[in-house]
Amino acid sequence: MHPDDDFDQQLTPGRPASLSADEASPERMMGRHRAVPAPRRGVRAVLASTPVRVALATGVTCCLGATAVVAARHDDEAPPPRVTEALTDRALAAQEKAASRSLDRSPTPAPTSASPSPTAKPSPTAKPKPKKKAPTKPPRPRPVAGLSQAQMDNAKAIVDVGVKMKIPRQGLVIAVATAMQESTLLNYASGVLPESQNYPHQAVGWDHDSVGLFQQRPSSGWGSVRDLMRPAYAARVFYEALLQVPGWQQMSLTLAAQAVQISAFPYAYAQHEERAATVVAALT
Repeated sequence: MHPDDDFDQQLTPGRPASLSADEASPERMMGRHRAVPAPRRGVRAVLASTPVRVALATGVTCCLGATAVVAARHDDEAPPPRVTEALTDRALAAQEKAASRSLDRSPTPAPTSASPSPTAKPSPTAKPKPKKKAPTKPPRPRPVAGLSQAQMDNAKAIVDVGVKMKIPRQGLVIAVATAMQESTLLNYASGVLPESQNYPHQAVGWDHDSVGLFQQRPSSGWGSVRDLMRPAYAARVFYEALLQVPGWQQMSLTLAAQAVQISAFPYAYAQHEERAATVVAALT
């Protein structure tokens, strides 16, 4: 603008040189000096100055020129609608790809055996299997009637077999008295039959081939040497033979025992009847 324009000729009226007493009241006193306030300039006065006017004109011109250039470039270089859509799709795809690459792709560590998974059920505590108790042997019977422990054990074997066979009490007494007479209730082997000594025995006799508690002879058909050396087997075949004697329950002990054994001393069995009854009573 020219300095002779009307806008340039307008001046801001200055403040009067002299201040009244009322206007001087806001002034501060510092020591002996008085602080004089700076003169105030109005907005129109600032805009009326030449440098400010030049700067405003230059700024407006630059803004109008930039706007014109952008508008012209936009008209000349605007891409077709299809190209715009393609560019938009590529931009979106690039953004998605960049987002997928930003994810953490480090492999997830496999759970170790030390830390069980939260869904895994704890295995139940295995209960120790109860130990099978070894079958306890029945207590050995207390000897009675002057017998040793070995003799009492053999008497028990005879009585137990008779009880299982449901032999009457009189038959049990006959069997025990017969064994007392034949072997003194000891399991005999035979010196004539060396095989008999291969089996458990408690004494050795020499009466032909007689073996076992009842001195039964294998040659007479009572059984094998091995079987007759077993107290349970010897007692069973004795009871079976006694049951074959007609009216044995009405006979005396000595006659019933003799009917089975056919001994050279038929009346020797009677002497053992009382002791045999005592043993049977202790075992039943």
